Amino acid sequence: MTTSATAFKVLTQQQWADFERERVFRGAPVDIADGYIHLSTAGQLEATIAKYFAGESCLMIVEVDLNLLGDAIRWEPARGGDLFPHIYAELPIHAVVSLQQRG
Repeated sequence: MTTSATAFKVLTQQQWADFERERVFRGAPVDIADGYIHLSTAGQLEATIAKYFAGESCLMIVEVDLNLLGDAIRWEPARGGDLFPHIYAELPIHAVVSLQQRG
């Protein structure tokens, strides 16, 4: 299994503002419902945005250092059978290595 050292979480501006204020991200509604925080690799990111964030403006793309999360990361099959990184814990702000705004 090939895994990346970093992965991406797509957030709304409000979710990012809450993350910055609280210093931890507990998940978007879909994450909370599924029991883990969904991430995408660089190669999966555009398809994730197209599928789940179509028509959204001002998205915040958070790059996460997976090495800092240790055993909380699980690579699991999802869309199309591809392996996606999932966080089975809260995401601490210190694991964010870069941020870019879209839209």
